[in-house]
Amino acid sequence: MSTPYVLVLYYSRHGGTRALAQHIARGVEQAGIEARLRTVPPVSTTCEAVDPAIPEEGALYCTPEELANCAGLAMGSPTRFGNMAAPLKYFLDGTSSLWVSGALIDKPACVFTSSTSLHGGQETTLLSMMLPLIHHGMVIAGLPYSEKGLHTTTGGGSPYGASLVSGETRRMPDATELELCRAQGKRLGQLALALMNTQR
Repeated sequence: MSTPYVLVLYYSRHGGTRALAQHIARGVEQAGIEARLRTVPPVSTTCEAVDPAIPEEGALYCTPEELANCAGLAMGSPTRFGNMAAPLKYFLDGTSSLWVSGALIDKPACVFTSSTSLHGGQETTLLSMMLPLIHHGMVIAGLPYSEKGLHTTTGGGSPYGASLVSGETRRMPDATELELCRAQGKRLGQLALALMNTQR
């Protein structure tokens, strides 16, 4: 049997969502379970475009098998008009076989996002990412208000999931946003371990 891991799956165009993913992964590993960072390829409008099998930078591309075999999932995307970015949606649209087999049922999941503006649709994006995970039978874990950063943040962070407000300068996450990422990752890792133990 392979070592259990939590999949931290994201799409990032300018690096903000990737930074959140890296700190969520750190939180997962603080819980005592491996975090596996993966991304998805961009979607091209040119039918002949072919992306390399390995991205030039960042995490490797996720395979359906990695998603099927994870003990938990953290999924992140930049906000696109109040919704997840097309590359992540495209990847999820190809997971019907996992839905049919029930591969993700009762596994914990959480979501995270980034946007340029404070009111750029973060909460609707987080909720939109939850919908396919609910269809897969996953157990959604938010970010509880016991995390003090939710009471003090002036940028990203909500009970629906960790987030970043990058602004026009495309700033990276501040200390509070990173703290909330690690807290969310740690909670997800703990839930993954707890649920695995009840299913043995």
